[in-house]
Amino acid sequence: MADGYFVTAQDSPQIEMLPGIHRRTMAVTDEEMLCEFFLERGTIVPEHNHMNDQVGYVVSGRIEFTAAGMTRILLPGDSYAMPGGVMHSVTALVDSLVIDVFSPPRNDYRTEAR
Repeated sequence: MADGYFVTAQDSPQIEMLPGIHRRTMAVTDEEMLCEFFLERGTIVPEHNHMNDQVGYVVSGRIEFTAAGMTRILLPGDSYAMPGGVMHSVTALVDSLVIDVFSPPRNDYRTEAR
């Protein structure tokens, strides 16, 4: 971490992973990783899975989340829990900000972690 226990936005620059998908990898321990995602309206996070458990929270906006063939519209204040290995995808219906926690941390997101 940037300063022992604390990570500021300046310590963790936002990167554009794919067009319209912006990620900021924030605090990371050996067991968990906190990420912020800004999804531009109309952006699709393609269907995928990963071995990491994932829990998340919609801060603002509106997303369509599909997991294991079930689709829900999620609004600010809504959350989700995804065990590792479950196929899932997201469509941003409007500009949206979501927070995700991965356990264990995703190695592919670690390169930008502070």
